[in-house]
Amino acid sequence: MEAALKDLEAALGHHFARPALLVRALTHRSLANQQAQEARGEAPGILEDNERLEFLGDAVLGLAVGEALFQLHPEWQEGELTRVRAQLVSRNHMAEVAQALQLGSHLRLSRGEDRSGLRRKGTVLSNTMEAVIGALYLDGGLEPVQGFVRRHVMGAAAEELAAQLKSGAALGNYKSALQERLQAAHAGTPVYRLKSESGPDHRKRFLVEVRLKSAGDEGDQPLARGTGSTKKHAEQDAARRALGKLKAAAGKAQGRNGPGSEVSAAE
Repeated sequence: MEAALKDLEAALGHHFARPALLVRALTHRSLANQQAQEARGEAPGILEDNERLEFLGDAVLGLAVGEALFQLHPEWQEGELTRVRAQLVSRNHMAEVAQALQLGSHLRLSRGEDRSGLRRKGTVLSNTMEAVIGALYLDGGLEPVQGFVRRHVMGAAAEELAAQLKSGAALGNYKSALQERLQAAHAGTPVYRLKSESGPDHRKRFLVEVRLKSAGDEGDQPLARGTGSTKKHAEQDAARRALGKLKAAAGKAQGRNGPGSEVSAAE
């Protein structure tokens, strides 16, 4: 346990003066309930779950991300700052941050919930990540939170969102951005098709292909494939990959021939 916490502290970039805070941040309510039930009326356990820390971490996360965006983008107005912050503190993004840190392997669950695969659930991961941020704040103040946010929450994701904002794309909604791009180029309409699904019910993976449905009789043209834990997430991933291919192809075409149509990028 102690060695595992040291590994997590290294990933977080902070050594806890009060390691009990980190342990609490990693403790799901199912384990606290299990301990209370096993006490059977005897002396109650002292184990606390992470829900109060999650509440605090949510507030601190919003502050740290807002401050970072305010400093990094003095040219943005309130609406732009709000839109990007909303994407960066979203449950989906925080679950991705938690997955990158392998936070699920440190999560403390009851035996039943551990067998159910709860440590891999996106909502649980994002909630735990917020609880850990709350623990960081209580142990070291705002400074370690700011460092963590800039390294792990912002990073490439913030740059990508800034690029989307500059291009006028719908932030985080790759499907809308892809449709707008294809319509602007008069190239056709994106169509999403489920190709396969795999895994047990608690850990489903969906594979979706996005194809270009042109106005003529040429038929559908494949653009990209994406995966996700839900069909919607897989569709967004496919749209994101398709956008990347279109942009790369358009850049190559402009390099060869100067500005031109993006229709060829979909071929």
